[in-house]
Amino acid sequence: MDSETRTRERQRLMVDLLERKIRLRARQLYDQRGQIEGQALEDWVKAESEILKSSILAPLWNKRQDRESSQP
Repeated sequence: MDSETRTRERQRLMVDLLERKIRLRARQLYDQRGQIEGQALEDWVKAESEILKSSILAPLWNKRQDRESSQP
């Protein structure tokens, strides 16, 4: 495995970790609201904002989001 492939794999793992943290925080927000349905997007956006605010990996996350949103 060459160094570029290793770097991409490490980045993928880091982004996966961020996503797990965001999912966990969104679930916590949902639970705090008494598990009332209908605000999943708001929970996700708030969780994403909280997690990325303190993460040095935010640029990597944003890069992936940009790539995904530009795909057809």
